[in-house]
Amino acid sequence: MPAEQEPATEEAPGRADGPRPAPDEVSRTRAWIMAMRPQVKPAGASPVIVGTAMALHDGVFALWPALAALFGALLIQTGTDLANDYYDFAKGVDTDESSGYVRVSQSGLIPARRVLAAALGCFGVSFLIGIYLVAIGGVPIVVVGLASIASGLAYSGGPYPIGYHGLGDLFTFVFFGLVAVSGTYYVQAASLIPGQVPIWIPPGTLPLEVIVASLPMAGLVTNILVVNNIRDIEDDARAGKRTLAVILGYRGSRAEYVLLVALAYAVPVWFLLKPDFGVAVLLPFLSLPLAGVTARMVLTGTETEELNPALERTGQLVFAFATLFAVGILR
Repeated sequence: MPAEQEPATEEAPGRADGPRPAPDEVSRTRAWIMAMRPQVKPAGASPVIVGTAMALHDGVFALWPALAALFGALLIQTGTDLANDYYDFAKGVDTDESSGYVRVSQSGLIPARRVLAAALGCFGVSFLIGIYLVAIGGVPIVVVGLASIASGLAYSGGPYPIGYHGLGDLFTFVFFGLVAVSGTYYVQAASLIPGQVPIWIPPGTLPLEVIVASLPMAGLVTNILVVNNIRDIEDDARAGKRTLAVILGYRGSRAEYVLLVALAYAVPVWFLLKPDFGVAVLLPFLSLPLAGVTARMVLTGTETEELNPALERTGQLVFAFATLFAVGILR
């Protein structure tokens, strides 16, 4: 997910409602931890949890491909975070007045060129992991892997940054939801087919149920970005960054949030109607109180101090839903 999704927490230096730290007040190690956004990594791992649960349910679980998918996904997420930090600074979007978390490039905590180098390093390591996955999954993984890396760089960079033209939500929905869940399942299923490198998706390696299972993750992960962009509507509009929230406005963006939450909770009901799944697949409904509290915050908040907690809770909702959904799939 793009770096701008990470909320400022009360413990973090430079919280949105307090003074930002001077570069000499934060150690280099702490600055890199801030840049890597560890708080959003559970949300980045959540699609892999769901994809692996589906693989276990269908008897196609494979440990090494699952771990490779996990580390590849986290590296692409981190690379996108760092690239967004760098390009928003380079394009003048991030300023001292920007709301939310501390941007390490803009604040001077880390030289911008090093942030970009780290982003490229993350994408490079994910590419190496992708070579292993290509040996298992063939051409489909080549296409998906290169598209994921290219989109991560193009989120804020390049001649047509997708995050600046209302396409960030679609990018997140597709790559951090649909692709992350389906790809995790696919590489495990494909690894069990001996003696071939697939040119196309082999039969049985990507069932409809897996694609449907990816929809809650796609919707809820996208909602992290939705909340972030609602919070930053005014800043982004002034900087000429036309996120989907800037295009839709407060009302349209809040409607998007509610619709994506509704999509997530509709999917377990669909699974309940399938003969291979039991009532335990409804376990994600235990997270409804958290979803309700968070939705109320999104529907009423406009200020940073109101929306940063909603941003954090949306991330918690992603992980809670994924964990409960995975348990329900396996019971």
